[in-house]
Amino acid sequence: MSRPPLRALCAALFVAALPAIAGCGGHRAAGAPADGIPVGQSSQSVQSGGMARTFHLYRPDGLGGPAPLVVMLHGGYGDGAQAERAYNWDAQADARRFLVAYPDGLDRAWNAGTCCGIPKNRDIDDVGFVTAMVGAIEAQIQIDPARIYVTGMSNGAMMALRLGCQTDLFAAIAPVAGTLLTDCSRAAPTSVLQIHGTADDRVPFDGGPGKAKTLTGAPNVDGPSVPAVNTTWRSIDACGTPMTSTAGTVTTQTADCPGGRTVELISVAGAGHQWPGGVPSPLAQRLGDLPPPSAALNATDTIWRFFAAHQH
Repeated sequence: MSRPPLRALCAALFVAALPAIAGCGGHRAAGAPADGIPVGQSSQSVQSGGMARTFHLYRPDGLGGPAPLVVMLHGGYGDGAQAERAYNWDAQADARRFLVAYPDGLDRAWNAGTCCGIPKNRDIDDVGFVTAMVGAIEAQIQIDPARIYVTGMSNGAMMALRLGCQTDLFAAIAPVAGTLLTDCSRAAPTSVLQIHGTADDRVPFDGGPGKAKTLTGAPNVDGPSVPAVNTTWRSIDACGTPMTSTAGTVTTQTADCPGGRTVELISVAGAGHQWPGGVPSPLAQRLGDLPPPSAALNATDTIWRFFAAHQH
C-alpha cells in the first residue's frame, strides 16, 4: 500500500484560510509566522470530494519543525471545535510541542464504514478528506512524516480505525470508545492503542448492537467486540503474545510487534461511553443520556505517551 501523497502543488490543492493567513499564493497576516499558520487556534478549509471541508488547527508557541501532527476526530453530533474544548489536546500540545488538527465531519458525523449518518448514507470519502487535510497542513508548515497520528472518540474512533485500515499515513492510531466497521484486510502494520469502558452501552465492549438514543436519532452501532478488534490488529502487525496488567479499574493488555510497533488495549472497568479524563458536559450528558467521563484514566496523556513512543 502506498502512502497518499502529501506535498501537492498549490494548483492541485486549494486551501482557503478562514482567518487571513498565508495559503497557496495567499498573503500573510501581520504578525503571522512565515509559514502561514498562526500561533494558537485557527480555522481553514480544503477542497475534497467537490466541496469545501473545514478543520481547526492548534499551534503551540515555540513550535519548531519538523513537527509531529495529531489528528483528533470528534464523535457523532460533535464537531472540531467541540473536540478541541472537550479532550484537552491543546494543553498537551503546549507541553509537548506538536500541532493538532480538529477536522469537522459532514453533518457532524464520519463515514466509518457501516456508520454513521449522512456521510455513510452518501458514501462520503472521509479518508480522502483527512488525507487532503494533512496535505494542506504540510503545504504550510514542515511536518515530520514519521510522526503523524490519529485519534478519535466514538464515531471518530471508528473513523480512526478506518484510516488505519485504508492508509499508511499514520505512525499510530488511538480509537476511544469505538469499533471496527470497515474492511481491514489490506491494512499496513501500524501501532494501535484502544481505550474502552467495559460498561459502554453505545459501543458495547463485547460487541453487538449498542443502545440508540431516540431523542437524537443516534444509530445503533453493531460491530465486533473490542477484544476482537485488538486481535485483528495483532494479526495485522504479527505481534507476540500480549501481556496483561491491572491497576485499580484499569487493565492494560500490551503486545510487542516487529518494527518497534505495539498493539495495546486499555479497558476501564465500569466506564461508559465517554473520553476518560475529558471535560464533563452536563448538557451532552443530559441530552445524550451519557455518564460523566471516568476519572480512572487520563486518555489524552496516555495516548500522547503512546504516540510519542512510535514512529514510521
